[in-house]
Amino acid sequence: MKNKLIKVALIGKTNAGKSTLINSLVGEKISIINKKINTTQESILGIKNINDTQIIFYDTPGSNFLKTNNLSQKKLKINLWESIESVDFLIYLIDVLKYNFREVERDIIKIAEVNKPILFIFNKIDLIDNKKTLPMINELKKINKIEEFFLISAKNYNGIDNFLNLLLNKSYFDQWIYKNDEITDKDDVFISNECTRNSILHYMHQEIPYNIKIINESFMFLKNKDLKIKQSIEINNYRYKGIILGKKGENIKRIREKSQNEIKNIFNCKVHLYLKVTVKNEK
Repeated sequence: MKNKLIKVALIGKTNAGKSTLINSLVGEKISIINKKINTTQESILGIKNINDTQIIFYDTPGSNFLKTNNLSQKKLKINLWESIESVDFLIYLIDVLKYNFREVERDIIKIAEVNKPILFIFNKIDLIDNKKTLPMINELKKINKIEEFFLISAKNYNGIDNFLNLLLNKSYFDQWIYKNDEITDKDDVFISNECTRNSILHYMHQEIPYNIKIINESFMFLKNKDLKIKQSIEINNYRYKGIILGKKGENIKRIREKSQNEIKNIFNCKVHLYLKVTVKNEK
């Protein structure tokens, strides 16, 4: 039996549900889920193997497609376009409750420049009457660049099989890139770092900039099979250090506990997480 392959990029605005979808597809929390802006800092790869077919998903950063002078946004944009260029299909995902035709039209026309087939997904369909999507679909058909439309709830896994079946039908004979038991190209250190970044975004809200960097200093499974991790939270401005630490260390304690629990659930073992806050280039 020959193997088949297809590569797909998930594209859309922040909070459209791309990370939730990719986590639902692979059955593990490999992509950070948070309601803050641009939580996906680089393209997370998810792998879905169905019978003889390997579907590879890229979860792109949720940023605008138009040019920006913001330096931090430029890296996100480079990651996004690199993903678009390397795949066979583009899946444009939106939160159906935030549908805006002009914004969607602008994005679709922009990404259509790479001449890849585009699938359009309305997510969070469980929160709206399905009949209300018909005028949206008719409006979007006028753009004449979308191959298929799908209605799903990534959170509840409703409607996902429909577009998976289409991808299976569009796959082509080729060697698999990843092994049968692999679900992501990201290693354990990357995933544990993402858990801590997610915890920071959860508690810190708008007070902390999004250029925080989590640096792994130690990742070790002990003889008793517990997992010991040491991480450094690197920030660019000293004034944020006190905010992250909090009064009597309350904030850093909450961050550590939330991240530790997430890591524990992913690796299914007892976790000992140690965090410290450092300032970039601080002597």
